[in-house]
Amino acid sequence: MGVKKYNPTSPGQRFRVSVDYSGLTKKKPEKSLLAPIKSSGGRNSSGKMTVRNRGGGHKRRYRIIDFKRDKNDMPATVLSIEYDPNRTCFISLVQYKDGEKRYIIAPEGLKEGDVVVSGKTATPDLGNTLYLSDIPLGSTVHNIELAPGKGGVIARSAGTYAQLANRDGKYAILKMPSGETRMILVTCKATIGTVSNSEHNLQNYAKAGRRRWLGRRPRVRGVAMNPVDHPMGGGEGRASGGHPRSRTGVMAKGQKTRKPNKASNRLIVSRRKTRK
Repeated sequence: MGVKKYNPTSPGQRFRVSVDYSGLTKKKPEKSLLAPIKSSGGRNSSGKMTVRNRGGGHKRRYRIIDFKRDKNDMPATVLSIEYDPNRTCFISLVQYKDGEKRYIIAPEGLKEGDVVVSGKTATPDLGNTLYLSDIPLGSTVHNIELAPGKGGVIARSAGTYAQLANRDGKYAILKMPSGETRMILVTCKATIGTVSNSEHNLQNYAKAGRRRWLGRRPRVRGVAMNPVDHPMGGGEGRASGGHPRSRTGVMAKGQKTRKPNKASNRLIVSRRKTRK
């Protein structure tokens, strides 16, 4: 879809780069697939702030997405490609042959009028959902299940995909978006293609107000605080403040946080490459 640059008619427009939404086909969402969202402002059920720098932002309604794609062997026609304020990618409204409408994650290249299918009879074409046992090796997939029937949880954000590298017995070996290679049961489903809106990471919001609309409040750097407020605070001038860490002392770089005895460790063939 591409990105759009703006003429510097004001300071807030000077460096602005946004996604070009001209390829979207519908302005208003399907009413039957909407649900309310209550903004938490970073507070938990006790009212205590557990996540800082959150609050405000535009009111949203949740679009109910079909991550399971469990309506097997029934073709569905793509009615529209829409914007979703709750995720980075675009979504597609599809209507099945029996009249039911559902939202799905829109893959890159899916157009209005296309037909998508899921199940054993589906062909490995764009937007179709198949079992990992039926997908050709080397294919790029998204919306991948980790447990059969639970719905896709991997590669759902804008521009992401995984590659089916091999199959070994009851497991398929996939290279994840992070670079990790991992085994997943061949009875799990995945959707063919790359997730839409791959230019999402090229956006430049250009002004603080645009982040406020998204519910992000100002964030103070740790090195700008006093020692009583942050482990990296204090010092004369622009002191670095020691090792990067959070306000509670958790290391930001290098510290391993994964549990060494986690059950799914045996399914990881090779870990993702870390920055040195």
